[in-house]
This record gives sequence, structure tokens and C-alpha cells, in this order.
Amino acid sequence: MTFLKAAMNAQRKQRGEAELTMPEFMRAVKGAAEKLQVPQDMLKRGLNVGFSGGEKKRMEILQMALLQPSFAILDETDSGLDIDALRIVAEGVNALRDGARGFLMITHYQRLLNYIKPDTVHVMAKGRIVRSGGPELALELERNGYAEYVGEAA
Repeated sequence: MTFLKAAMNAQRKQRGEAELTMPEFMRAVKGAAEKLQVPQDMLKRGLNVGFSGGEKKRMEILQMALLQPSFAILDETDSGLDIDALRIVAEGVNALRDGARGFLMITHYQRLLNYIKPDTVHVMAKGRIVRSGGPELALELERNGYAEYVGEAA
């Protein structure tokens, strides 16, 4: 957790704010963990030591909550998660959504989007965006697959 405290203090320094003391840092961690439904016992373990895939993802969301980036890239956040872990991670992401933070979520499956409603959906093929639309585009992809978009990218 000391690397997280150092990163948070580096951000605070850039903004001209005072560094967090250890008690302030621990209060921030415990508050964010409570908001994101991360059990306190997880905070006592070494980072990712013996964690399941879902626990690792939850800790990544906790770190994101504490670091408060203005833009976050979530690359296949649903990979390796069972349905319960997927729901919990999605709830964590939704808790962080606000007008001051943007997200780019990369996924191949609709199941994550059942919990995190996208504003815009883009289809990429061969390194190019070949189609854009609203949440209904993700549902269309789930029904029809990606095959028709591969040819568009050529």
C-alpha cells in the first residue's frame, strides 16, 4: 500500500495540496473500500497475494477510486470473472462514474455491458473503428457477431 500512498501524494503535490499522513491515507482507503464493498480483510493481505481473479479486479477498482484518474482505460475487465465478481466489479466502476471522469472499456462480450451501460459503443476491426453507435450496437453484436465488420476494415 505504500506505493499507492506515494502515488496519491504525488498527485496531491501536483495540485498544490498537502501530502496525506498515514492515518489520513488509511481513512481514505477504508472509506473507498467500504463504498466499493471491498472487505476489510482484503486490505490486510499483501497486494494480489493469493487473490482470485475477481479479488484482483476489485483491488484495481479500489486503486482507481483512490488515484481518481480523469480518464481510465479498462481493458477486458470482465476477463476471468465469474458472474458474482463481474457484478461487484461493475458496481465499483459505476460508483466511480461521474461527469469528471471518462472511461474507455474494451470488451468482447455484452455481459459486462449488462451492468455498465455505455454511452457510446465502437467496433474496432484491424485497428480501425468501423462502426459507432449507442448501447443498442452492443446488443446487435451479441446477436450477429463481428463477421460483417471484419470486411469493412479492409
